[in-house]
Amino acid sequence: MNFIANDREPVYLQIIRYMRQQIVKGELKPGDPVPSRREMAVSIKVNPNTVQKAYKEMEEMGVINTVRTHQSKITTDEKIISKIRKDLIHESLELFISNMKAIDVEKEEIIKIIKESY
Repeated sequence: MNFIANDREPVYLQIIRYMRQQIVKGELKPGDPVPSRREMAVSIKVNPNTVQKAYKEMEEMGVINTVRTHQSKITTDEKIISKIRKDLIHESLELFISNMKAIDVEKEEIIKIIKESY
């Protein structure tokens, strides 16, 4: 696992974003088991309660499914996976646009730069 935490936002939110990114990239596939809360905490060197909070939120979002005594798994619901992808795109775009507005870059210039760079 290649998770690196930063100090700018809560770690549990970073865990959620990381897992969502891994799903969108195909690193985590629908139905794949996810590490136990304790394994994940040890792996990324955080408190197990932090991982528990992230997993609880992901369960509420439908990103992972947990059946009582069984290991949690990535959702197999394609609608949820599609929504995760759209949400990540929109989150990235909003941050990018906000940063561009902060330095007064015009929309036309942004579009030109993207076309040249992409």
